[in-house]
Amino acid sequence: MISKEEKKKAFKTTWLSIIGNIFLTAVKGTVGIIGNSQAMIADAIESCADIISSFVVLAGLNFSTKAPDENHPYGHGKFEPIATFITIGFLVTSALIIAEQSITRIIEGTTESPSQYTLIVLGVIILIKYWLYKFVKKRGKVLNSSSLEADAGHHRSDAMISLSAFIGIAVSIFGGDGYETADSWAALFAVGIILFNSYLLFRPAFGEIMDENLYDDFIDKVKQESQKIEGVIAPEKCFIRKMGFKFYVDLHIIVDGEISVREGHDIAHNVKDSLKADFNEIADVLIHVEPTSKT
Repeated sequence: MISKEEKKKAFKTTWLSIIGNIFLTAVKGTVGIIGNSQAMIADAIESCADIISSFVVLAGLNFSTKAPDENHPYGHGKFEPIATFITIGFLVTSALIIAEQSITRIIEGTTESPSQYTLIVLGVIILIKYWLYKFVKKRGKVLNSSSLEADAGHHRSDAMISLSAFIGIAVSIFGGDGYETADSWAALFAVGIILFNSYLLFRPAFGEIMDENLYDDFIDKVKQESQKIEGVIAPEKCFIRKMGFKFYVDLHIIVDGEISVREGHDIAHNVKDSLKADFNEIADVLIHVEPTSKT
């Protein structure tokens, strides 16, 4: 199970994302409408989806960290990648809304460029979003949280969209006649960024829900540590799956085939206790004892 301190950090990080996105969405939406920037309005829509997504992440963190019960002996960690899938759904939906609005504006044409002050506002927003991305991403890595990493992906996506909006607005303002729709083209370009980032978030979450083998380096470390235990001749098979914030390990070890069942049992327990002590991210270890082959 995730510790109370880890859970507290995860919740604080998510609330920081929510508060930051509420503020930035209000700023983008207001400035976009007043400053006549389709790209900035589209950026605000994406940020609004981020707010909803962050609440989904919050629910996922709360549910996935519940203790195991009779019906869920392995805990509720699988809810975390499910929360990530819901988050991706909001991202894709917002991308389609942005695409529809941008294409309509390009087809209909526009003769009015955005106001210059929108560039200043966007410059500040880009810096804030990049900082949020780095901060949330670091917390997600430390806590092994796919939903926090998904939330960080939103901040990165938002920063890139704001950057594309900045470029589009600049071209629209300073390009002169015929470049007014650059703002809408920038918004359309942002759709591609959102969809690509959605795939990057989907892939590891899907691997987690399918118990895909994604942890070769971790497997090597587990084998190395298990071999240090007295009585272990060699580790054999090792499978690792992620459940929310934690990992479950299935490990086969080879021991002397002539020792008693009790001795083999004690060696297995020593391996399990050692691994859980060495790797805080391991929730449980299932050991299968293999005897040496007779010569």
